[in-house]
Amino acid sequence: MTRVVLASSNPGKLRELAALLAPLSLTLVPQGALGIAAVPETGATLLANALLKARHAAQGAQLAALADDSGLEVDALGGRPGVRSARFAGEDASDGDNLRHLLEQLRDVPQPRRQARYRCVIVLVRSALDEQPLIARGSWEGHIASAPRGGGGFGYDPVFVPLGEGRSAAELDPAEKNAFSHRARALRALVAMLESASYISDP
Repeated sequence: MTRVVLASSNPGKLRELAALLAPLSLTLVPQGALGIAAVPETGATLLANALLKARHAAQGAQLAALADDSGLEVDALGGRPGVRSARFAGEDASDGDNLRHLLEQLRDVPQPRRQARYRCVIVLVRSALDEQPLIARGSWEGHIASAPRGGGGFGYDPVFVPLGEGRSAAELDPAEKNAFSHRARALRALVAMLESASYISDP
């Protein structure tokens, strides 16, 4: 059994990642449980933020660390909110604040022009100074609904309708979401890398 610190205290993210990593018998320990505070996400890209968070958590825990950074790109908004998805309505914005702000921004945009996608970058470092981190990416195409639906998921899930679906991501059950989401796709790519090389071992 290998312990890996998760560079997040988001309970929704912890549930998703723990379920997706279960086949590898990895134990994810949220950084908050180890007294590690979140690091400011000052990176200009999802990859920069994921690496920043992973190295910070690895340094504090002296363990391998897993971090992801995800964002919602909306074509009609020029790709925003993107890297600022968690702070779209302001630095201390809640999921609800961000969701309402997004819908306000799209208020006059007709449905055919509301295409969007979730993107995710996941990184794994063996230590804070790991010069060869594993990097995996995933995306999930869809569009933005005119109103929230469903009580599952987190973030923008209540208004994100995956391509080919009639339900929002928040209306999918966890197993369905974990089969198709941007995070699932990135994590499957990461798992394939882990299985092809004994990456998680003593540095």
